[in-house]
Amino acid sequence: MKKNKNNPLIKFDRITKTYITGPVKYQALKGIDIEIYRGEFIAIIGHSGSGKSTTMNLMGALDSPTSGNYFLKGKNISHYNQDELAEIRNKEIGFIFQSYNLLPRTTVLKNVERPMLYAGYPEEERKKRAIEMLKAVGLADKASNLSNHISGGQIQRVAIARALTMNPSILLADEPTGNLDTKTAHQVMKFLVQLNKKGSTIILITHEDDIAVFANRIIKITDGLIESHDYKLKTTSFIT
Repeated sequence: MKKNKNNPLIKFDRITKTYITGPVKYQALKGIDIEIYRGEFIAIIGHSGSGKSTTMNLMGALDSPTSGNYFLKGKNISHYNQDELAEIRNKEIGFIFQSYNLLPRTTVLKNVERPMLYAGYPEEERKKRAIEMLKAVGLADKASNLSNHISGGQIQRVAIARALTMNPSILLADEPTGNLDTKTAHQVMKFLVQLNKKGSTIILITHEDDIAVFANRIIKITDGLIESHDYKLKTTSFIT
């Protein structure tokens, strides 16, 4: 992994995560170290049960580690309570999910406005910012469409626009192309590459090699441990 003189945006220091169900204990992460810097495009890959989803939940402040320290922008948030973690999620992290989580019978514009509505933004400011983000993803002309009346690739771009509205430090994409055909999936990934080139820090969770190769650096997790920090894949010829 290349060294960076700046402080990491995200730092995992000996992070473990153990789940307890009755008498059964399962250690999903076994003491991992990760550093991610502002402006990087990272793919975290691994098979089902490898620990990549647990890593995503911790990075996204959706859960807390069992032990170790998670530093976000230099602050140790490892032991934040649920309200403090919720504030981190609202202010610092934009989520892009495989399932989109859009309201189907609501306009594209209103779906993009939702994070700002919850944050208490005035109506005019919400609308202005939402239109700006839809322009950024090339969908301003779909603002008045219902979200279930546009294509799968367009829906995912709406989800990206929604994630960008709060100007997050991090875009966390969890299997964002899982419901898309290969051509549409690659179109969405190329759009994420363009966002990254404009300065967005993107963390992609995927089990698909042809999706992971769009990232600049690949972290492979196996059985709760980091197998490699710079796992290069060979199939890159289709990326333009």
